[in-house]
Amino acid sequence: MQKIQLGQSDLHVTPICLGTMTFGEQVDEPTAHAILDRSLERGVDFIDTAEMYAVPARKETFGATETIIGNWFEKNPGARQKLVLATKVAGPSRGMPWVREGSGMTPADIAASCEASLKRLKTDVIDLYQIHWPERHVPAFGQLYYDPKRETSTTPIHDQLEALGKLVKAGKVRAIGLSNETPYGVHEFVRLAEQHGLPRVATVQNVYCLISRAAENGLDETMHRLGVSLLAYSPLAFGLLTGKYDLGGTEGPDAPRGARISSYESVRKQRWGRPDALKAARRYNALAREHGLTPAQMALAFCYTKWQVASTIIGVTSVAQLNEDLDAWGTTLSPELLAEIDKIRWEMRDPAA
Repeated sequence: MQKIQLGQSDLHVTPICLGTMTFGEQVDEPTAHAILDRSLERGVDFIDTAEMYAVPARKETFGATETIIGNWFEKNPGARQKLVLATKVAGPSRGMPWVREGSGMTPADIAASCEASLKRLKTDVIDLYQIHWPERHVPAFGQLYYDPKRETSTTPIHDQLEALGKLVKAGKVRAIGLSNETPYGVHEFVRLAEQHGLPRVATVQNVYCLISRAAENGLDETMHRLGVSLLAYSPLAFGLLTGKYDLGGTEGPDAPRGARISSYESVRKQRWGRPDALKAARRYNALAREHGLTPAQMALAFCYTKWQVASTIIGVTSVAQLNEDLDAWGTTLSPELLAEIDKIRWEMRDPAA
C-alpha cells in the first residue's frame, strides 16, 4: 500500500486505517492488543480512536479504548514511533454528561480533553486531533435535515481553531481534523484558518459506504477543491454489508449472536437499524455474490478504490476479521459492476445517510 498525504499536512499514512471503537466493549484488552499487533505486522501505520470510545457509549467505558491503546504502547516500545495516531475530542454532550456537562465545546474543554487523551494514550503527541462532531447543530448520525431553530452553538469556530492552534504550537498535536462535518463547516474552518494564520484542517472523517454515500452530494467537491482528505468510516455499515444479517435480520431469534446491531438496541435505533438499510444491503450483497465476490470484498473495494477516499477506517473484533479486510485490498470492481452499484443507489438512494 502506497502511503497518501493527509490534506496539506506533513502526515503520510496507509490508505487503510485501523478503527478501534469496539476496544473495551465488544473487544477485550488481550484481543485488542492482538489486533493491534497484527495490524502493525501487516503494514497498517494509521490508527484512529476517540475520547468517547468504546461504542456504544456508556459512562463505564468512557476513555476505555484510549487506555487500551496506551497500555499497548507501553508494552511495545517503539510501536508508537511507527504509527500515525488519530483521536478525537467529543463535541457537545449529546446526552452524555460524563463527556462534559456543558452544552457547548469551549477552548477549555478542548484543552482538557487533549490532556486527558495524551495521558490515557501514554504519548506526548497526537498526530491527528479531530473534532468528533460539530458544536453547531447539524444533521449528523443519521439525521437528514438542518433545523436552524435547534441551533444552540455558543463557541465560534474561530475560538475552536485558536484552541487547537495552541495545542499545535505547544507540540501536543501535529495536525487537526473534523468529523461528521458538512460542506459549510469545512469551508468555514479552512477560511478562518487561512484568514487568521491558524492550523488548516487536514481531514474530515465522515461515514461513507454503499448504503450511505451522502459525501458524494457536495462534500466531495468541497474537500477536493480545498485540499482536505476524506477518512471514510463504517465502510461495512456496522456489518450490514458483510452479509451476516441477510438471512436472520438484525433482531429476533434468528439474528446473528454477538454482532453489533443485533447486540445493542441503541445501535438498532440508529440508521443501521432501519429496515430500508437492511433491504438495500441485501441487494448489494447479492450483487457481490453474483460477481464472484464476498459482500465484504465488494463493499471494501468500493471504498478502497474511490477517488474521494484517502483512507478507509476498518473496525474489527478479531484478528481473523482484520486479515479478511486487509486481504480485500487490491480487489478491483469492473466498470460494469460499478454501473450496477449505481443503479441500486439510484433506486434505493442512501437509506443509512
